[in-house]
Amino acid sequence: MIVSMIQLVFELPDVENIKDKRRIVKSFKEKLIKKFNVSAAEVDLQESLRFTQIGAAFVSNSAAFGESVMNKILKYAEDEVPGRLHNVEIHSEQF
Repeated sequence: MIVSMIQLVFELPDVENIKDKRRIVKSFKEKLIKKFNVSAAEVDLQESLRFTQIGAAFVSNSAAFGESVMNKILKYAEDEVPGRLHNVEIHSEQF
């Protein structure tokens, strides 16, 4: 079993309050789950108004396939999130 993971750190410069941030983060997580069949969560920076860290994970039998899904998520995030991408980490672990 291979678990492929991605962590994305975004800056959301146009967010004016925590309610707006939560709406954006929730919408993005739900789209990831629906579109890519992954588990997704805001894993850090919950208290920050301007930044968020989103993590997603996918279980498969192939690291190459899992990482291709993570790269599709990255492309999707670059196109869809109304902010700046600051950091991305993609990796797979075998269990």
